[in-house]
Amino acid sequence: MTEPLLYESHCHTTLCKHAFGEPEEYAAMALRRGLKGIIFTCHCPLPDNFGADVRMAPEQFDAYVDLVARAREAFVGRVDVRLGLESDFFPGGEAWLEKLHARVPLHHVLGSVHYQMRDYRARYYRGDLAAYQELYFEHLALSAESGLFDTLAHPDLIKNEAPSLWDFAKVRPHLERALDRIAATGVAMELNTSGMLKTLPEMNPSPAQLALMCERGIPVVLGADAHIPTRVADGYVAALDLLTGAGYKEVSYFLERKRHTVPIDAARASWSEGA
Repeated sequence: MTEPLLYESHCHTTLCKHAFGEPEEYAAMALRRGLKGIIFTCHCPLPDNFGADVRMAPEQFDAYVDLVARAREAFVGRVDVRLGLESDFFPGGEAWLEKLHARVPLHHVLGSVHYQMRDYRARYYRGDLAAYQELYFEHLALSAESGLFDTLAHPDLIKNEAPSLWDFAKVRPHLERALDRIAATGVAMELNTSGMLKTLPEMNPSPAQLALMCERGIPVVLGADAHIPTRVADGYVAALDLLTGAGYKEVSYFLERKRHTVPIDAARASWSEGA
């Protein structure tokens, strides 16, 4: 039997108020699908009730740590269960996140710009779609430059703001400037398979953006953004194919905030997704 090599690097718990299932169920699916491990990255708490309807409350953070620890203990020797976090970036929130990330040892910290979040939208959207798209990529670059994150999650999510009006050629100059800045930081970017379920049904980012990332040597981490156990590692085979098509030879994951790489050919050979 081929040794498991891949991790699910983006999944959630019920504490975010829009995910379902116990952490043990997610870990069981990781085992069934032949993964080496799974890293829980639930939506971080934020101050002043910012985005409170889609994330754990600050006072629930310890409960989150305990939930993941319980699953880790239950799957010792079978699946490597680790604690991570998906943290929202917006200018001014850096000090809060720095303190939060220092509270407990984390293995993988995703940085997200959730343009669709009500409180983010109220703060930054002014009715100009082009300006909102440009701001999204500016905030992605700033998030990488903050030094707070290992990986930038679903890094073209903004294309779902108005899918019928998404024009890659128009946003490309803003995107390329952002990618140049991100590449200079060494921060990874995610290939998020859940994009196939969104209004514009393609992974985040698109093949065109992946190719630009590859040209700049930006590492890529796989994540299914699982909010239900059955989505753990969903779409990984197609994701590996997309990476190969974009020119990538390896895929990454993080443990103890340090990046590890797996050759894509070896990752594909290790895959044993259950029916």
